[in-house]
Amino acid sequence: MSGISNEFNGTNEYVASEQLLNAVNVAITLSKPLLIKGEPGTGKTMLAEAVSKALGKKLIIWNIKSTTKAQDGLYMYDTIQRLYDGQFGEEGVDDIARYIKLGKLGEAFESDEQVILLIDEIDKADLEFPNDLLWELDQMEFYIHETKRTVKAKHRPIVIITSNAEKELPDAFLRRCIFHYIDFPDAQLMEEIVRTHIPNVEEQVLKSAFEVFYDIRGMRDVRKKPSTSELIDWINVLQLGGISADEIRAKLPFVGVIVKKDEDLNVVRSKINMV
Repeated sequence: MSGISNEFNGTNEYVASEQLLNAVNVAITLSKPLLIKGEPGTGKTMLAEAVSKALGKKLIIWNIKSTTKAQDGLYMYDTIQRLYDGQFGEEGVDDIARYIKLGKLGEAFESDEQVILLIDEIDKADLEFPNDLLWELDQMEFYIHETKRTVKAKHRPIVIITSNAEKELPDAFLRRCIFHYIDFPDAQLMEEIVRTHIPNVEEQVLKSAFEVFYDIRGMRDVRKKPSTSELIDWINVLQLGGISADEIRAKLPFVGVIVKKDEDLNVVRSKINMV
């Protein structure tokens, strides 16, 4: 998509497929939120960091939890602090604006420059959370009732939303987003990713680790499949530990880096040399 402003072409540290690059640039061009889904550990959060670095824009991260409400991202009225100040005779207690603290969405709207806003793991919140943000993401504004002030975005932020697909998102929300699913990397793309993070990786160690890693991912009885980030950590510790290529399958050294459940560990140890 050459010729567009704010074009994202990846970074030296972040390897992205052509389809992902196109999705990012389409979202930027159309000024729509980019919804990224994929397995944990496939680089969804790192994408926002890469876009921030490549475009030279500040990154604001709103980490979503099960208790998060849409209001949290707009603003908070600190009634307790105001009550406390009133009891101790602090000046300016009648100025309610002093007790209004903007949330992450509010910070993005108030920024004097365009920012990247990452709404991370939106599917952790309750089902109404995405719908509660529709107006704000569409109109790029919200109203503070206590001060009767409308906060309107000075510059429309580039919004990236991640989901681990733990819950289905509402259709009304999905219609407003550009969607991309990050497929799990094949061996060729994975090698490029690993070499980006570990440039001096030993060839035979890389080959042997890849074979074991993809064998584990292919085991039907393994419940938690190892991720890209876990593979990178594993290869890194294999090299630091001076492990030879022959030892990787035979001994499964540091296997806890890529296998995190007891039952999966039993499956892997019983089957890995049968593959």
